[in-house]
Amino acid sequence: MDIATLEDHERRLVLTRFTEATAVDLGLALVELARAGQLPVVIDIRTPDRTLFHAAMPGATPLNTLWARRKSNATLMWHASSLLIGARMAGKGDTVAVHGLPEADHAVHGGSFPIRVAGVGVVAAVTVSGLPSVEDHALVVRALGALMQTM
Repeated sequence: MDIATLEDHERRLVLTRFTEATAVDLGLALVELARAGQLPVVIDIRTPDRTLFHAAMPGATPLNTLWARRKSNATLMWHASSLLIGARMAGKGDTVAVHGLPEADHAVHGGSFPIRVAGVGVVAAVTVSGLPSVEDHALVVRALGALMQTM
């Protein structure tokens, strides 16, 4: 996916509100998409200081949970999707380490997306891990788009 497409996702996918109940609704929507596709993913929704939703689907492993944490850390640090961060860094020949951050705690591969509220900014990150990078990202974008239609 190119940077312009990723930036468009971030412009379009801005919520009017976000609560703990919204996190559960979004998490359950992702669970249903994962079930329908028999996708072996971990789903994680977190703020900078607490987990609001977490599920591991059949076939997901503890390594997927580790990747979800690392990707969400990057999203919460840069306030952008992990796939967009990675694309921007690749274009500059940049790495997480250049920014003084440990790669053991931050991953710039697709699957984490900022939960942005209009007039507020980034309040949380929704993350999927277990599929190829672009597919993780696409699953999150699909669920956020569906959630916005119900708001």
